[in-house]
Amino acid sequence: MNSVSENIAIVLVEPQSPGNIGMVCRAMKNMGLSKLRLVKGCDRFNPESLKFAVAARDLLEQAEIFPDLASALADRTLTIGTTRRHGKYRQEILSPVEVATRLRDQAGPDCRAALVFGREDNGLTTDELSLCRWHATIPSAEAYGSLNLAQSVLLFCYELGKAGDPPGGGRAIQMATSAEMESLFSQMGACLFKIGFLNEQNPEHIMRSLRRIFFRSELDNREISILRGMLTQIDWASSGFDGRKRP
Repeated sequence: MNSVSENIAIVLVEPQSPGNIGMVCRAMKNMGLSKLRLVKGCDRFNPESLKFAVAARDLLEQAEIFPDLASALADRTLTIGTTRRHGKYRQEILSPVEVATRLRDQAGPDCRAALVFGREDNGLTTDELSLCRWHATIPSAEAYGSLNLAQSVLLFCYELGKAGDPPGGGRAIQMATSAEMESLFSQMGACLFKIGFLNEQNPEHIMRSLRRIFFRSELDNREISILRGMLTQIDWASSGFDGRKRP
């Protein structure tokens, strides 16, 4: 196992097929990954899961269960959401090779990454993808672009293992955790809503763009503290604001 992959958790959001969970465990063990997180979904101890896990049953037994994606990512410092759909809020989508290369070159020794996969039928929602710093996809044929869940996990795990160890010599990024970023976004949204910057009918439209901006900035926890202090001051200074935009 190399240093790129040893701190990576594979996260499955509401998996629907027990067999897929078992095959994901097998794919992970084939490629040297051992941390599996499940966000609700079907029974991991279904006979079909055990059947397809083969010698990776220990990964099934050690898997962590979470009630939602935010809690599954809370302690992670780098989160990658996978999708096969492009759109307004699904930009800058990386390939598996690009994900592995970036992780190798940028992730520090304390980086705790998570690679997130969605439901077999509908993938991840836009809100779930907005929790992830990076977005990634597996290039496939336009006529039939949907891959099996376990196949997708295997391809990413293979590229992560192939990427090798970090070259060393550079300054590895030390990013804030997902929980720290979400606290920032929550405070930011409340503050911007209070001063009338966000549209009352659709505040998430702008907030998703702000998320992308700050995710690209790869903030550390000190920078988070500075931004949250600034927002606190804005909130205090706008205490008498009536909510109307000025011309």
